Amino acid sequence: MKKLVAPRTVIARKAKAVKIVRALKKLFPKARMALRYSNNWELLVAVVLSAQCTDKKVNEVTEKLFKKYKTLNEYADADPKEFEKDIHATGFFRNKTKSILRAANMIRADFGGEIPHTMEELVRVPGVARKTANIVLGNAYGIVVGIAVDTHVIRLSRLLGLTDHTDPVNIERDLMQILPKEEWLAFTYRLIEYGRKYCSARKHEHAACPLSAIK
Repeated sequence: MKKLVAPRTVIARKAKAVKIVRALKKLFPKARMALRYSNNWELLVAVVLSAQCTDKKVNEVTEKLFKKYKTLNEYADADPKEFEKDIHATGFFRNKTKSILRAANMIRADFGGEIPHTMEELVRVPGVARKTANIVLGNAYGIVVGIAVDTHVIRLSRLLGLTDHTDPVNIERDLMQILPKEEWLAFTYRLIEYGRKYCSARKHEHAACPLSAIK
């Protein structure tokens, strides 16, 4: 049975979350996703490619990829071996190729070539789990139904005492419980920026990090 968070703990975390959000907004008022794209399909492709890969490298790869494949149909009809070469630098290129090309075919066949508007439909698409769906829905349509939990969010939300969990599903649940919904989308990007600039995964003195003083 899943252990429930005590009400007092939730109240304390809500109070702390308010302070953290306020501080992050001052540090990164314009934080946004770093991946570059020009339409909703390219957004989905870029997010799939970003798994276990830096945004910088993905942007380098997609700069050429998006010029070579201009439409959803071109992805759906692409040669897998050639596509593997096109995205090789992002790592896990075989699995990513299968996911992207199958996604293109499903979206063309089942959704009329349009990226789905709901979480339920999006997670049916190959290569799309809840994190990817949260990112795509939020950035493509302004639809916010959850919080995208990546490695930065996992590490920092635990470090900051906002959750005790280690798995993305329960971390997202905890964060949704304590953060105002209007902050859900931006919170991910602000926390990513914070991790990159101030509080990396490398060993360092956490007392020097700006959010360390928040109790």
